[in-house]
Amino acid sequence: MGRSIIYTKNAPEPIGPYSQGVKAGNTLYVSGQIPIVPETGQMISDDITKETNQVMKNLWSILNAAGMDFSNVVKCSIFVTDLRDFPIINASYEKYFDGEEPARETVQVAALPKGAHVEISCIAVD
Repeated sequence: MGRSIIYTKNAPEPIGPYSQGVKAGNTLYVSGQIPIVPETGQMISDDITKETNQVMKNLWSILNAAGMDFSNVVKCSIFVTDLRDFPIINASYEKYFDGEEPARETVQVAALPKGAHVEISCIAVD
């Protein structure tokens, strides 16, 4: 089984020692994305809807770089700093799937990198 690193300038540069994505065989593992705008390197942190949409755009860019899209996603992990944002995140998140949402968990954490309020990672299969 081959392994390849997935990288695109259309998603934020990693902020630590990790790859944006790693494809092993026909499975893509996408690292957790926070709401950084790739063109500017700036964080969106004033609105949880905008944050979630930016995270989903970042995920899509990495999926796209691997020749995939949200229809290939089989699992997402969502990390939030405040579970009261859960329904707002869900409202944004569900727009990216056509009624066939992947498996998922949502976990509240004490803090996320760069002060983000939401981070999402995913696994996709080609």
